[in-house]
Amino acid sequence: MNKPLLITMGDAAGIGPEIIAKAFTESPVDLAGCIVVGDVVTLRRATALIASQTGTLALPVAQIDLLAEASCVPPRCIGVLQKCELPALVAYGQINGLAGQAAADCIVWAARAVLAGEAKAMVTAPIHKEALAAAGGWVAHFPGHTEMLQAEAAGFLGRPVSEVPVRMMLANDELKTVLVSIHMSLRQAIEAVTFDNVLQTLRITHAAVSASLGRPPRIGVAGLNPHAGEGGLFGAEEQAIIVPAVVVARQEGLDVHGPFAPDTVFMRARNTPTKPGEFDVVVAMYHDQGLIPVKYLGVEQGVNVTLGLPLVRTSPDHGTAFDIAGTGRADASSLLAAIRMARRLAA
Repeated sequence: MNKPLLITMGDAAGIGPEIIAKAFTESPVDLAGCIVVGDVVTLRRATALIASQTGTLALPVAQIDLLAEASCVPPRCIGVLQKCELPALVAYGQINGLAGQAAADCIVWAARAVLAGEAKAMVTAPIHKEALAAAGGWVAHFPGHTEMLQAEAAGFLGRPVSEVPVRMMLANDELKTVLVSIHMSLRQAIEAVTFDNVLQTLRITHAAVSASLGRPPRIGVAGLNPHAGEGGLFGAEEQAIIVPAVVVARQEGLDVHGPFAPDTVFMRARNTPTKPGEFDVVVAMYHDQGLIPVKYLGVEQGVNVTLGLPLVRTSPDHGTAFDIAGTGRADASSLLAAIRMARRLAA
């Protein structure tokens, strides 16, 4: 039997459950072999919502107790592994610690199943960072998926978290970008631009993107400062930190170029049918620097991939969208793109 692909429910108060229900409704071929790790009652509410919007019958939701039962789930039926506890349905669009706890429990269970070789990959629906904090306990220690999965991978490998470096990559058909730092304040992100962090990011990017492309990637590097420092006039980080890291990476055989002005490097890397990009991927120095250009090109096709893990994890390139949760208006395109990419990476 082919191993299933796991989809975690995300925050029950957000759009995660409904985009899962919508994906199963709109694209059953893409969802073949997928099992949801979540709350059965929450998924049934989501399928009823989508049915009311489309004027069709709600897809059945079947609770399964073991991954071995995944092959028994019939077509056009959502199989759900009940791996969290929600005493009652949570209100849409409201931060809720119970929802944060449930989301985290699903993530941890799915990660352990993939690490144990019981599932091929995991796709995570959006979670809310404030809900994680509101959950308290161990959950509140993690600002997001990436850090939680890093901790699970470190435990599985028997290593300290510091020895399992991970990076976030955002990708769509036109642009891929990998971040040196992830969820931290801008002040902390600037401090995180160190020689070791930049070089480590280049190495992780080279290894991961090589595996997906089947060849060494052309890596463009964004500067930290305007005009990439303009020779030190606008900041010394490029000359003191980024350039030395690029030099060492090139000595190791990586096809790395830069640093380039951050206001132009993403346009140079953009790949379109009429103009191939100069680079396969751009390494950005901090979260928003890299994510804004990818999301501007189309959130509906963007995919978040965690690099450096001993498992495949992808997710949609958007958040919980509390403002539209429960309306049925959420677009499942990014989730479907994440599922397709997870299949390719796990092949």
